[in-house]
Amino acid sequence: MIYFCGLINIQSGLKYIAVPVIMSLLWISGCGSGPHGRQVEIIVFHAGSLSVPFNRLKEEYEKRNPGIRILLEPAGSLVCARKITELRKPCDIIASADYSVINNLLIPEYTRWSIRFATNEMVIAFSDKSKYSSEINSSNWPDILLRDDVVYSRSDPDSDPCGYRTVFTIMLTEKLYGKKGLTEQMLSKNRDFMRPKEVDLIALIESNAADYMFQYKSVAVQHGLRYIELPDDVNLSDLNDEQTYRSVSFEVTGKEPGTKVSIRGDFINYSISVLDRAPERDAAIGFVSFILGSEGLEIFRKSGQKTVALLTTEQLDLLPAKLLKGLNVEKLN
Repeated sequence: MIYFCGLINIQSGLKYIAVPVIMSLLWISGCGSGPHGRQVEIIVFHAGSLSVPFNRLKEEYEKRNPGIRILLEPAGSLVCARKITELRKPCDIIASADYSVINNLLIPEYTRWSIRFATNEMVIAFSDKSKYSSEINSSNWPDILLRDDVVYSRSDPDSDPCGYRTVFTIMLTEKLYGKKGLTEQMLSKNRDFMRPKEVDLIALIESNAADYMFQYKSVAVQHGLRYIELPDDVNLSDLNDEQTYRSVSFEVTGKEPGTKVSIRGDFINYSISVLDRAPERDAAIGFVSFILGSEGLEIFRKSGQKTVALLTTEQLDLLPAKLLKGLNVEKLN
């Protein structure tokens, strides 16, 4: 808003009187206008682990399209979905760290399709100040994290896929490596250091409030943290181990308040969709086309986020024509 101050002459009887006047003018940027001279705002709800690449995508896309403004709202993927289904907040695009969030909570009432575009892996991240940082490795981490003088953090399974994936990683380690009782011990320890989404854990490590966190590899890389990699059969990164991952499950908050739903372990797969009732649906589809195009996916890779070799969907026939035309997407069997 621009305010203009000045003098204006008005006639009073036979005299003209100069009086101050304040006028407000609605600012519309000449180079920042969308259709019909208005600026378009695209609202994006996205997983916290996508914050770094999405901020870079926003910057690049707004530079190329000055009439468009991207509004990013990071949260745990389950929270993103509930903002749509329960709070009825306006949203154009949702990008989830777990494809099942969109498939199970939003299709078909709020959108008819989703595209899988990225993956990740679970690691244990820490700093040089973390206790026993010189000792921890991919084999002894359960013993170190269970030590009385060690604090570990994780995200909330009811809010964030990284939270229930942490539980899956622990369950699989107990099951496959003979660590009897590990899940119960780990989940009862340091509950005060659980946070709504995985990126909230970073401050705990950087402030030395916690020694370790279960985290996505991409987030650890983006924030320059040390981390140990875990075996493929427990880190949820290998599609070839999908059956092993699916041998464990965990209950989280369901579609309706007060309900629970069981989620099975799975290969980590991110997905994205445009809502059917998106306030700026056409513009949002254009942004998704950029996100999933070669330049957009390169931004993910440069941000430490691994993309899939092939974009896939279960709803190929329902994809918007603009996405079908501009992207190479294959249908999942």
